[in-house]
Amino acid sequence: MIPRTGAAGHAAAASLDKTIDSAEGRDYIELMDENINSTFEHELKRLETRVDALVRVCDQLQDENRSLKQRQDALTSERASLLQKNEQVRARVEAMIGRLKAMEQGS
Repeated sequence: MIPRTGAAGHAAAASLDKTIDSAEGRDYIELMDENINSTFEHELKRLETRVDALVRVCDQLQDENRSLKQRQDALTSERASLLQKNEQVRARVEAMIGRLKAMEQGS
């Protein structure tokens, strides 16, 4: 702000005060208030949209996480079953090898 000097400066300040106090000045202030409110509402809407998007992403991630946990449980169960079958097959193969060696020695 440029400092005012002397009577001319005081007259200009008084004129500015009269303008602000006038109907024109009040209209200007109301317009500024409307612009501020409009900007605030716009930012609030933008924030609301972003929060809604974040909530949707969180819901999707929770669903995906739940699905992945179920898949992991199924795969863990399947692995345990395959390990058990593998052990049974190994025992049967070892038993067959033992019988073949016994037959070979008996011949």
